[in-house]
Amino acid sequence: MQALTNRAKDVSRKPMSFMESLYLPAIFKGMAITFSHIFKKNPTISYPEQKRPFSPVFRGLHVLNRDEEGRENCTACGLCAVACPAEAITMEAAERLPGEESLYREEKYAAKYEINMLRCIFCGLCEEACPKDAIYLSETFVPASFTRKSFIYGKPDLLIPNPKTDPEGYEKARGKAEPTTASAASPN
Repeated sequence: MQALTNRAKDVSRKPMSFMESLYLPAIFKGMAITFSHIFKKNPTISYPEQKRPFSPVFRGLHVLNRDEEGRENCTACGLCAVACPAEAITMEAAERLPGEESLYREEKYAAKYEINMLRCIFCGLCEEACPKDAIYLSETFVPASFTRKSFIYGKPDLLIPNPKTDPEGYEKARGKAEPTTASAASPN
């Protein structure tokens, strides 16, 4: 019979010698490997003090965007909900009333917008489908919790802070905050 790969080796069935039965060569080889790790760089980081830099393609917690005047970008078109393969996004549209021009950019807005983070697979298709750049995935981890209900994020949880009332929070949520110690440190 012919092997599929050339990596197959015949197993030796010869009895072990006296030195092999003591396992001393194997023990010394393991100790040498362990000792060599003393001189290598420690891969562990101290999390609260140091933060690991994010990958450029990292997708974290969803954020509903506002424009510079504080109005919501979402027009409740539903393209993000349709594009979501996990069906994690649900929304309900409503008509803007007279006098609400400072709250919403368009005539339609999302009266209810929910994302079930237990279903979300962080694929980013909602972000790509949105024609108004109303939703994006930030560089924030989804916090841990013990209840399922806390993983369903509503519109108040997802909406970015208003730039007129909270400019620092708005800039931080947009990703223009001061660099962290890990990203400010020089690469080795």
